[in-house]
Amino acid sequence: MSVAPRPRLLSLIPPMTQLNVPYPSTAYLTGFLRSRGFAASQCDLALQLVLDLFSPAGLDAVKSTVDAHKGKKSRTLRHFVNEFPRYRATVGPAIAFLQGRDPSLAQRIVGRAFLPEGPRFAQAFANYFAEDGEDPLGWAFGALGLHDRARHFATLYLNDLADVLREAVDPRFEFVRYAESLALSEPSFEPLAQALAAPHTLVDSTLEKLALAAVDRENPDLVLLSTPFPGSVYAAFRIAQAIKAKYPQIVTILGGGWVNTELRELTEPRVFDYFDYVTLDDGERPLLALIEHWQQVDGKPLRPRLNLVRTYARVDGQVRYFNHGRPDEAADVAFAEVGTPTWDGLPLERYLSLLDMLNPMHRLWSDGRWNKLTVAHGCYWKKCSFCDVNLDYIGRYDGIAAGQLVDRIETVIAETGQSGFHFVDEAAPPKALKAMAEEIARRNLAISWWGNIRFEKSFTPEVCLQLADSGCIAVSGGLEVASDRLLKLMQKGVSVDQVARVTRAFTDAGILVHAYLMYGFPTQTLQDTVDALEYVRQLFAAGCIQSGYFHRFSCTVHSPVGKAPADYGIRLQPKPFAGFAKNDVAFYDPTGTDHATLGQGLNKALYNYMHGIGLDEDVRAWFDLRVPRPTVKRNFIERALSENIPRK
Repeated sequence: MSVAPRPRLLSLIPPMTQLNVPYPSTAYLTGFLRSRGFAASQCDLALQLVLDLFSPAGLDAVKSTVDAHKGKKSRTLRHFVNEFPRYRATVGPAIAFLQGRDPSLAQRIVGRAFLPEGPRFAQAFANYFAEDGEDPLGWAFGALGLHDRARHFATLYLNDLADVLREAVDPRFEFVRYAESLALSEPSFEPLAQALAAPHTLVDSTLEKLALAAVDRENPDLVLLSTPFPGSVYAAFRIAQAIKAKYPQIVTILGGGWVNTELRELTEPRVFDYFDYVTLDDGERPLLALIEHWQQVDGKPLRPRLNLVRTYARVDGQVRYFNHGRPDEAADVAFAEVGTPTWDGLPLERYLSLLDMLNPMHRLWSDGRWNKLTVAHGCYWKKCSFCDVNLDYIGRYDGIAAGQLVDRIETVIAETGQSGFHFVDEAAPPKALKAMAEEIARRNLAISWWGNIRFEKSFTPEVCLQLADSGCIAVSGGLEVASDRLLKLMQKGVSVDQVARVTRAFTDAGILVHAYLMYGFPTQTLQDTVDALEYVRQLFAAGCIQSGYFHRFSCTVHSPVGKAPADYGIRLQPKPFAGFAKNDVAFYDPTGTDHATLGQGLNKALYNYMHGIGLDEDVRAWFDLRVPRPTVKRNFIERALSENIPRK
C-alpha cells in the first residue's frame, strides 16, 4: 500500500486588514498545523500590496494612470501631478520612517519642508484650534513629541496618496475597508462576480503578481484564505482567481469571520469557480478533515467527501454542505490544544505604525506592533441581544489555565522580540485576567497588554491595580447605549452608574479606557439618544473614559434581536435571499426615530470629547437639527462615583 503524502499549506492574509500588525488568523492556523507536523507557511498580501504600491516604482505606475485620467482633474490629482518628483523622492524614506527603520528622519518631517502636503494636511489642521501664531498641534505633542508629530504627518502623507489611488486607480481602495460594499450582506453574488470579471486595475494587477509570487515561492498544495471582514472579501476572490488561472491543481479554501457570519446558507455555485471548499467556524477541525480528503492511498482519499466537517463544496453543479465527521470529531479542537500562534514568515519589521488619531487610547489600533492573542475562546457572557451569540466564535466558551496562557505569551515574545500584546477576545473573562496577572507576577515577567472586556463589577479598584501591575495599559468595552432601560433590553448586565465606577477604577489605576457606543437600537427614541450623549459627556469630563466610537446598530439574523424581533418591539424587513451572503437585516421600528440624522452630531461630539474640547457644552449644540433638552442631571456621573445611587 502506498503512503499518503503530506500536503504543503500556505495561509494568506488578503487585503485589507491593518498595516501595523499581521491579522492573527494565519498565525493561529500556521502554529496549529506545524504542531501537527505539517509544512505550513503564511504570507501577508495586505502589507505587501501597500508596500508595492507606495514605492517609487508603484508611484510611477500610479502617475501613468493619473496622466491617462480623462476630464478635469480634482485638487487631489492636480497636487499629486505638480508635486510628483517630491512624492517619488520621499515615499521610500516615509515608509522606512513609519516602519521604525529610519527614526532620524523625524527632524526633517516636522520641519514641514520635506513631505509634500496635500489636502489631508489642510483638512487635519482645520480640525484643531489655535490662537494666531500658535502651533495648532502643540497641545497634542508639546515640545518633546517630535517623533509622534512626524508619524502623524507621515500618516497624513500616506492618506493623501491613498486618495490619489482611490480617485484615479481604483475607487474601492481603502487601507481597511477595501471594496467592502461588495460583501456587506449582499444577498446576490452578482455584484462581486461583475467586479471580478471587470478589467484589472493597477491594484488588481499588483495583487495578482504578489499572490502568484507567494505561490511560486512556497509551492503549496492547499492555499487557505481567511476573510475576517467584508473589506477583505473582494481581494480574497481576486487572489483565488489568479491562483486557479495559473495553477488549477492547487486546492483553494475560504474561511474566516466574514464567512462564518455571512455564508451560513450558501447556495451560489459560482463561488466555487474560485474556491474548492468553504469552511465554517473554527478552521482547525474542518482543515484536518480536508487534508485527509486530499491525501490518497492507492488512488482513494483517506477520508471520503461525505465525512468532511462543516464544509461546503460544489457537486454536479450544486452546492452541498458536508458535516458528517466521525463520532470522535463531534467536538472542536479544544482551545488548550490549538497550540501557540507563530508569526514565522511574516516580516514584522516591515509593518507600519500609523498615527491617524491623536487620542492616546484611540491610536493603539494602528500604532505599535502588538502580538495578538486570545485569553479564551468565545464569550463567557454571551447574552447581549444585539450580538451574534448563536454563532460558534461567541457561543462556545472554552478557556485555558493561566500557566498555559503565560507559556504562550513567553513563546511569542521569544519568537517576535516584542513584549506588547493585544488580547482580541470578544470579552476577556475577569477571573482569567486576574489569574493571568498573578502568573505574570509570579514569573516576574515584564509585558504590556490591552484588550476587550465587559464593564462588570468584578473589576474593583484592587483588581484594576493588579491588572495595571501586570502590564495592562488599556481596555475597551461596550457601554453601547448609555441608558439603563436600553442596557436592560440589551441584556448587557451592567448599568450606567456601574460603568462609571468601573471605568473610573481603571483610569485611577493608570489604564486607558475606550467605550464602544451604539445608536439606533430598537425602541431608542430621540430623547434616549440625547440623554445617552449627556451620560457620555459626563463620563469624559469625569475622566472615566478617554476614547470612544459610535456605530449605528445593525440587526443581524444570528442575534437574539434578529431571532425574536417582536420581543424588541420591531418588525424585520428582510431582503430576498439569492444564495450568497445573509447577515444584516433591515427592520421597522414603530418609534419612528430618524437615526440617520443623528450620527453626524454624535460623532462630532465624540471627536471633540476625545480631544478634550466642548466638555462643558450643552450636548444639543452638536446636532444640526432641533433636539430635546437632556433629562439627565448634569452631576449624575459625579454622584455615581461618590456613592451607590439607586437605579431608576
